[in-house]
Amino acid sequence: MNSIVDPRVWPPAAAAEPYAGALHRHAEKSLAAPTLAEAAQHNDAIADAFRALIAKQDGAKLSKIFESAPSAANYRHLWRELARAEAASEDTAMAMTVFALPLTIVTGRERDDDVAPTLSCILSNISESAALLREHGALFGNQTFALANTLVAADAIDVNNLPSICAWGESRDGSDVMTPRDLSPAPIVVDQRDARVHLRFLVGMAIAARGVDLLADDSVGKWGMPLARVLGAALAQRGATVLILPHAPKRLCVALQQGRAAQREVSAQLFASNAIRKMRASVGEPIAVVSAHHAVDAPAGGELRLSLSSVFDPAQAEGFRCPLYRADQTSDVVNMLLALLQDCRVGDVRVLPGVHPDRNSTTGLRLLFKAGALADFPSNVTVQ
Repeated sequence: MNSIVDPRVWPPAAAAEPYAGALHRHAEKSLAAPTLAEAAQHNDAIADAFRALIAKQDGAKLSKIFESAPSAANYRHLWRELARAEAASEDTAMAMTVFALPLTIVTGRERDDDVAPTLSCILSNISESAALLREHGALFGNQTFALANTLVAADAIDVNNLPSICAWGESRDGSDVMTPRDLSPAPIVVDQRDARVHLRFLVGMAIAARGVDLLADDSVGKWGMPLARVLGAALAQRGATVLILPHAPKRLCVALQQGRAAQREVSAQLFASNAIRKMRASVGEPIAVVSAHHAVDAPAGGELRLSLSSVFDPAQAEGFRCPLYRADQTSDVVNMLLALLQDCRVGDVRVLPGVHPDRNSTTGLRLLFKAGALADFPSNVTVQ
C-alpha cells in the first residue's frame, strides 16, 4: 500500500514564542533520546511546565505551545505529556478527577416545511443522569461525583479551556449539580433531513482516594443505553430525530481525542453506507479512492477524502471530507477508512500517493477523484 503524505500544515519552528520553542525542543530531544532515562528528563520538563500553566489557569499560553508545534510527531508528544500532567494529583489522601463523557449525536429533520428544530443541550434532568451512572457503577463504582447540566462542544474542553475546567476541584462546594454558568451549552440546529453527526461532551468531576483510576474502563457498560434514553428525552424536539451514542468517560485530553475519532468514524459510516447503497442500486459496484488534500478550511489545513464513483456514470460521484486533527496519526485515519470499505465489501479501493489540491482547477469545485480519471495514476495504488 502507498503511504499517504500528511496534508496538514505545520508552522516553522522559528515562529514559536521562546517559552513554546523550549518545550518543542524538549519534545524533539525526547523523541531522539537513545535511552529511556534521557527521554524521561525531557518529558518531566515538559510535564512540569504544563502542570504550572494548568495551576495558573493560563490556557492562552498553553494553547500557543500547541498551535506553534512544528510537526505531527512533536504535537503528539506534547499531547501525551499534557495528558500526563492533567492526570497528576496532589499529594493528599483524596484526589479530584475531572472527566468528560463524549457523546456522538446523530440528528435528522423529519420535514422540510417545518421550522428547523434546535436542541438546547441544556439538561434539566441532570440528577437523573447522575443517579443512573451511580446505579450502574459507571465510574468504577464511585458515588461521589457531580455533572454539569449542559452538553458542550469540543472547543469547551480543548487546550485553551482545559486549565479552567481542571480548577473546578479547587472551588467545589459539595453540591451534586453544577450551575449552567460553569460551561455554556452548545445548541444543535437540526436543519437537514439527511442525518448529521455532532459531537458533545457531558463534563463532570469525582472525588476518590488518591491512586484510584476511576476512568480505567474503556468500554461502555450497562449504563450506556439507559443514559442514551435519558439524554434523548432531555433533548427531544418536535420535528427532529435524535440518536445518542455515549462513549466511555475519560480525562479531558483523552476524551477530546476519542470523541473526535468517534464522530469522524460514525460520519464516515453514514456516508459510505448511504452512498454505496445508492450506487449499487443504480450503476453497480463503486470504485473507492482515498486521497490527501490541502484545505484552508480544514481543522489543521489538510484532510483526507473518500471518493466513490463508477465508470458507468462518472457524474454520480460522491465524496466525504474526512477531518485530520493535529493530534491524529494520519495512517490511523487511513486505516479506519480502509477497514470501513472492507466491511462494506468494496472490492476496488485505491490509495493515492502525495498531497493534492483542495479544488479542481477547471471547475473550482472540491477535488474528488472519479473512476475515469484514475488511468493517470500508476496501477500499484490499488489496495487489495
